Amino acid sequence: MLIRKPSDIPSSEITSESSYKDFLSRRRFLRTAISGAAAAGGAVLGADRVADLLSPGTTALADATKLQTVKSPLSTTGEQLTSFEDITHYNNYYEFGVQKSDPAKNAGVLPTRPWTVKVDGLVKQPKTFDIDALLKLRPLEDRVYRHRCVEAWSMVIPWVGYSLSEFIKQCDPLPSAKYVQFLSYYDKKVEKWTDESSIFWPYSEGLRMDEAMHPLTLLTFGLYGQVLPNQDGAPVRIVVPWKYGFKSAKSIVTVRFVEKMPETTWYQQNPREYGFYSNVNPNHDHPRWSQKTERRIGQPFYAQRRTTLMFNGYAEQVASLYNGMNLDRNY
Repeated sequence: MLIRKPSDIPSSEITSESSYKDFLSRRRFLRTAISGAAAAGGAVLGADRVADLLSPGTTALADATKLQTVKSPLSTTGEQLTSFEDITHYNNYYEFGVQKSDPAKNAGVLPTRPWTVKVDGLVKQPKTFDIDALLKLRPLEDRVYRHRCVEAWSMVIPWVGYSLSEFIKQCDPLPSAKYVQFLSYYDKKVEKWTDESSIFWPYSEGLRMDEAMHPLTLLTFGLYGQVLPNQDGAPVRIVVPWKYGFKSAKSIVTVRFVEKMPETTWYQQNPREYGFYSNVNPNHDHPRWSQKTERRIGQPFYAQRRTTLMFNGYAEQVASLYNGMNLDRNY
């Protein structure tokens, strides 16, 4: 099994910006340079402060990557944001390597333009959406969410997007569609693609329809007010904040509506360890480690360890989705 429990990564081992430039395209470099400026200014800064931190002459670069957003009442409040540096250099994106630092090194080769998302399965009519049309479908919202990984580490991330339900309405699914499946970009010819042959590509994830339609489930295009970096799932991903991170599919190219529970990548790998629902649950341990606590990335060592919250702290909003279910069996 490829997923493993991480150890602390000292700052000296984090990929430097100078190294990052070597393998990013010009477009990706501009995004990283601007967003990196926000991180340098402090982890608690929001997207509206990014332009203030730029040196003279770089405003035009900010305009190329900045997303126009509105505030959302669905944000998590009262927690310090994880820095841009940590969010973009401590990643799980197995298409580009199994170590946490690999995606930042390798994902710059992911081609994000042109990009389309195909919709098929149990819909009135198959459709294809261009990424720029998706960006304009609804106002983009700033939403701060807790992010909890199955490996028992966590972050607080300022995502940008809108409720996935708004997109699903445009897809016109049939009443017989009970689940929605997400397929990620897949091309072995892309340089730096992982050679891990034990994973069944393309990456597949899925949600029950009521989970997908919940207003917290986010169709996501950016973070820290900027377009998504490649290693964080550019150009479009989903974020399901009450589930472990691997449920939030990255770099989506196909959305498929189906009647039966779809096959998903990590469930195929090891259903005992990575269940289909994968709701954050401190009372259901991973077979190889406890889920009762988590380690907050970017915090001082003495402040990292904290108690895991049921449904990652979103129980009030989502617990009713699972009324009557045994969440120890349906993990």
